[in-house]
Amino acid sequence: MRHPLVAVAGAALAAPLVLSGPAHAEAAPYTVTPLKFTVQAGGRSCVVDADLYRPAGVDAASPAPAVLATNGFGGSKSDGSTDAIGKAVAARGYVGLVYSGLGFGKSGCLITLDDPAVDGKAASGLLDFLGGTRAADDGTRADYVVQDGRGDPRVGMIGGSYGGAIQLATASTDPRVDALVPLITWNDLAYALAPTNTGARTGVTSDTAGVFKWQWTNGFYLIGEGQPLLNPSLDPSRFNRLDCLHFAAQACETIRLLNSGRYPADRTEAMLAYARSVSPVSYLDRVKAPTLIIQGQADSLFNLNEATATYKTLKAQGTTAKMIWQSWGHSGGLVPGELDLSEGNLETSYVGRRVLAWFDRYLQNRVETDTGPEFAYYRSWQSGYGTAAELPALSQKMYLSGDGKLVDNRSKVARGSRQYTNWLVPTSHSESSIAPLIGLPDPKPYDTKGTYLGWRSAPLTAPVDVVGAPKATLKVVSPKAERVQNSGDASDKLVLFAKVYDVAPDGTRKLVNRLVSPVRVPDVTRPFTVELPGIVHRYEKGHRLEFVIAASDTAYFGNRGIKPVTVVSAPDDTGVLELPVVPAG
Repeated sequence: MRHPLVAVAGAALAAPLVLSGPAHAEAAPYTVTPLKFTVQAGGRSCVVDADLYRPAGVDAASPAPAVLATNGFGGSKSDGSTDAIGKAVAARGYVGLVYSGLGFGKSGCLITLDDPAVDGKAASGLLDFLGGTRAADDGTRADYVVQDGRGDPRVGMIGGSYGGAIQLATASTDPRVDALVPLITWNDLAYALAPTNTGARTGVTSDTAGVFKWQWTNGFYLIGEGQPLLNPSLDPSRFNRLDCLHFAAQACETIRLLNSGRYPADRTEAMLAYARSVSPVSYLDRVKAPTLIIQGQADSLFNLNEATATYKTLKAQGTTAKMIWQSWGHSGGLVPGELDLSEGNLETSYVGRRVLAWFDRYLQNRVETDTGPEFAYYRSWQSGYGTAAELPALSQKMYLSGDGKLVDNRSKVARGSRQYTNWLVPTSHSESSIAPLIGLPDPKPYDTKGTYLGWRSAPLTAPVDVVGAPKATLKVVSPKAERVQNSGDASDKLVLFAKVYDVAPDGTRKLVNRLVSPVRVPDVTRPFTVELPGIVHRYEKGHRLEFVIAASDTAYFGNRGIKPVTVVSAPDDTGVLELPVVPAG
């Protein structure tokens, strides 16, 4: 699999082949017609470049449901993977309409990060075409799509990453969408680009400015700004001011503020408000279409916690929703037997069969179709997916002892204090999204002595299967951070990184999917909780768990200045690590 940043740029993560024709059947013939649609979006008039895939035999007398899709960030309708959506759905008898998202390929307008008022409105114009109430710019009409009412086409959407969020944005502004299958996408862009895993008021959303994920964010910024060069166009709607060529101004200002490393309250509040206004967290209450959420376990860009937040919100408001955690995401992770976008192994992969069933149920109206369990997750240690009627709960507690041990009972905690000190350069490493892109090796995760603290359990007497997001409750002492944390600039607050390693009997350490939990501590004088990234992992018999607090990470901005940190442990007042453990097997 290509490096994830390249894959996203080429829309390889847009889940294009999940609807390919049955392996045992000959694909139905179809025609492909290039179309253009002039839409009003974001106060501009711009052209959307699309391809219409029409199966043979589909006409006004024999209409078919439709599937609408667009590319991942940096891609277009012409990408091999994005284009495959149209081919795949047409081969299965659906009318496919695949288009280049605003600001990409030959479509006009600026990149507004899937803003419902802009990108969602543009997609709604394409639904008008599928509903028969408007024509393409050349006069082409689609009078062969199944209608649920006048101008209301039977239509589903599918796609990944940027092509996943657009589905939720569209459904929030247009109730005509009948089924959604968003893969590996975000819930809160403010969290995705600058996460803080403490003090969430809802889902993953916190009111504290997070820790800037500079590698991923700047990679996407460069891809976006390079669009006029990658896809030359004379369309003036594709260009903004000279210092921000291709993004909406607020998007550029958000990235510049994050890169500055200084987060004064007034500017930060505006930045967070904008990032969330273009994120599902702000509009999920208007999404009513049945939604099959698919998220990747190997994903340091949009982790499992984001999908969980979306799933819980939809379920709480009564929207039909189910969730699958597959192996692969933006950070790779594709394994044999999983849905393979390059092969389209639909009928032989668990995720592929679930997607087919979802569209059978909600686009074909086959009410007898079993769409599968509420929750399913890929297990690397056992064949087949694990399934459950609900998300596993936190069920096992471990305690941080003053002697560096991770113990299973509070009475075993030894009194003691331990300290680490950050350097002015990063001293810990989880994952680099840049090194592989430019041909450099990405070293294994590491932590530099003196700049982190670790607590190790005794060797496990039986396997422990963790499914979900661990949580830690911590209390730290940092006088230097305490003196400056109320300066009015969030960047003065203490930053730390939490993670859980799997330590083999020979001492080899494995950071599961290379995931780390950045935290900007709101107040070092008070206890705080840390939600770690969701994982699905078996800690084998004889292995140890190691909980680590590190001062920095190469993928993120860190502390401003030197801020030593002390952790004090005592039997009646100590840190707690909670794990969502499921029964083995």
